[in-house]
Amino acid sequence: MSFQLKILGSNSAMPAYGRHHSAQLLNVQNHHFLIDCGEATQIQLSRYKCKTLRINHIFISHLHGDHYLGLMGLIFTMHLLRRKSDLYIFGQKGLREIITTQLKYSDTILNYNIRFKELNPNEPELLFEDNTIEVSSFPLFHRVPCCGFLFKEKSKPVRLNKDKLPQKISLAHIGLLKKGEDIYDDQGKLLHRNKDLTLPPRKSRSYAYCSDTKYEESIIPHIKGVDLLYHEATFLNEREMWASQTFHSTTSQAAEIAKKANVGQLVIGHYSARYNDVTPFLTEAKAVFNNTILATEGEAIDIPDL
Repeated sequence: MSFQLKILGSNSAMPAYGRHHSAQLLNVQNHHFLIDCGEATQIQLSRYKCKTLRINHIFISHLHGDHYLGLMGLIFTMHLLRRKSDLYIFGQKGLREIITTQLKYSDTILNYNIRFKELNPNEPELLFEDNTIEVSSFPLFHRVPCCGFLFKEKSKPVRLNKDKLPQKISLAHIGLLKKGEDIYDDQGKLLHRNKDLTLPPRKSRSYAYCSDTKYEESIIPHIKGVDLLYHEATFLNEREMWASQTFHSTTSQAAEIAKKANVGQLVIGHYSARYNDVTPFLTEAKAVFNNTILATEGEAIDIPDL
């Protein structure tokens, strides 16, 4: 079952050196979540052969342009493609007004409904859940209200051990095994213990997205132990004071958060346009947290469920 992160954009305030504004696409068991939607996101979706109409949920961390200016273009494209299903957008106060104002003055009535959820930038909250996954937000520390997002698979059912299943076991009994139950006959006699015929559930995976934020250890409880963490690293360590003043993080600060949160792997991005070569970002971060990779546009990061 899929759990894949696709990097669509990796740069900060300005596109530069072939890098684009922040945007990521997370595929969890065929749930397609768009996380931030900077300028050129729909072009990047097309470039990397991502199917736009599969996106049903969009999460916008904050209202700085490099994180949402691609949204209206994507909304209009979905309209032109005759989308019919509802689109759920999660964003900060003001985003609904931005969307409705542009629709009003372009005299556009969409083929589909937008269901908007305003984020609470001060408290964590559950945003979405179904039988597969839950998505929640948590506060980040930036110049404007900003949220991070946590995607967690729900517990999975036990797996049938086909090597140990009786040959003539009924479908009803198989259903009970999948629910984790033992099997009894009509008289209440134990026929099979669940643990004897099943294997442990596959791993439930998790991903945390920390958009623009200064170094702040209070986010650690929200991201503790996730399999994959994206944390902005706008500047190299030499610009630490400037990072603090602009409410951003450095490479080592992002890595320190990953280390203290005991995450599985760290992805760093949101590079400042002042840097052409981002190789030093990786060098600095790995010195603190070795299992670090760069956010590279077009690359997909898979989390196995072994």
